[in-house]
Amino acid sequence: MAGLLRKERMRDLVFKNLISDEKKRRIISSSETMDENGVKSIIHRHFVYIVKDIADEGQAQKPLPYLYVLKSKDTKTHKEKFFCRIKGSVYAKNQGKPVMILFMHSLKISFAAESEGLLPKKDTP
Repeated sequence: MAGLLRKERMRDLVFKNLISDEKKRRIISSSETMDENGVKSIIHRHFVYIVKDIADEGQAQKPLPYLYVLKSKDTKTHKEKFFCRIKGSVYAKNQGKPVMILFMHSLKISFAAESEGLLPKKDTP
């Protein structure tokens, strides 16, 4: 069976790195599209960092951490999706001054079978 599958691979990568010194923000994102053996996968990664100056670590209210996960599978269209988002914060010192770094990381993955040979055959009565 392994000999029947062809080793076809196509891969596209896109990276973005946006920095705003005025807003003290950095956004890093990447997208990857891959088509391998009739299965198309799309992966998006997104990272956002915001730096806030604070007077004192004890007085600044830290936001609550946040985790969200969603997974779906459609057996009729042969597609799967996964999404995960994490939000949080970290205290740090920048040149001796306390700062709070807020972050958000997200990951989105999609799979789809595009070849009829990969789809399961329907039983006919």
